[in-house]
Amino acid sequence: MTRFLPFSIATALTTLALALPAQAQNVESSAGNLAATVVVEGLDHPWALGFLPDGRMLVTERSGQLRLIADGAVGEPIAGVPDVYNQGQGGLLDLAVAPDFENSGRIYLTYAERAEDAGLQRGQGTAVLSARLVLEGDRGRLEDQQTIFRMNNFTNSNRHFGSRVVIGDDGNLFVTLGERGDQHRAQDMTDLAGAIVRIAPDGSVPADNPQPEGWAPELWSKGHRNPQGATLREDGVLFTVEHGARGGDEVNMPRAGGNYGWPVITYGVDYSGLPIGEGTEKEGLEQPLHYWDPSISPSGLDFYEGELLPAWQGDLLAGGLSGQVLVRLDVEGDTIVGEERLFEGQLGRVRDVRVGPDGAIYLLTDADNGRLIRVAPEGR
Repeated sequence: MTRFLPFSIATALTTLALALPAQAQNVESSAGNLAATVVVEGLDHPWALGFLPDGRMLVTERSGQLRLIADGAVGEPIAGVPDVYNQGQGGLLDLAVAPDFENSGRIYLTYAERAEDAGLQRGQGTAVLSARLVLEGDRGRLEDQQTIFRMNNFTNSNRHFGSRVVIGDDGNLFVTLGERGDQHRAQDMTDLAGAIVRIAPDGSVPADNPQPEGWAPELWSKGHRNPQGATLREDGVLFTVEHGARGGDEVNMPRAGGNYGWPVITYGVDYSGLPIGEGTEKEGLEQPLHYWDPSISPSGLDFYEGELLPAWQGDLLAGGLSGQVLVRLDVEGDTIVGEERLFEGQLGRVRDVRVGPDGAIYLLTDADNGRLIRVAPEGR
């Protein structure tokens, strides 16, 4: 969710929208006729999108590039990005722009890190970088880079890194971590895999983390498989989406100290068709707010809080990779009461979803020729 809405960026995005070429796809929705228009293309498996106060945007590419997008053009890679483990599902992943960016220039990146780059013996794992972004014209560089967090058990798997980073209203960071393809790690409370962690901006542990007995201090919640979407509601409450196995993709509202059950409970089955765990519920384990069966492989998540689509105020928007879809979830309080699927099979694998300060919905598609797409009412 966009946590700051300066006039300059909304104006710039609206101006950009008016200048875009007329290559749009339309779909009827509960909010009227929507048009999906390509802003830029040629991105290398883009993973995350962020908005800057001056109207420009940042995009991560999984292969390791951070790029600036301005006036419908993709800039040269920003210098100073760390080397990443770019194999399987690893690479340069999420980004978050600090709310005080205009003063601090601070951004956060999540990425898959090699053991040798972390001073460890073997494998790879998820890490978080804090850095100051310096922009000069259409070029940029990172300064004051510091790896503020890395998971505590690197392994040789190239799967299930997560990973989204969300800045809480108190300035602390929520970071989602997959269980790295080893499902039992999600129930090891000393292991940071299969979890949501909460850390301070310098990587230290906030004093008010839940810290149940036997839990690693960084942990916020456990029992997650591979969370690839996270956002805050207007009241500061965290929501996530995560991949199941064969079925069982979930929407969760992770509470402090909660155990979300993977792999003990799940609404999916193994890829072989065999059952996983002990069923769909068990005392002491949390239920999802919503699940998908069959899977859509959800990635990217944001609450709609714009003016272009007033009927969708407070609803959740999620992308689908295998589902190749944009999903709107009708939210009432802490309950999901309905689902609407949009552009199904039309745009490709939707990796990230962000609501722009102009009220439009921005999507990234996961492909060799990945695209940034703007979704808005036709003519807007």
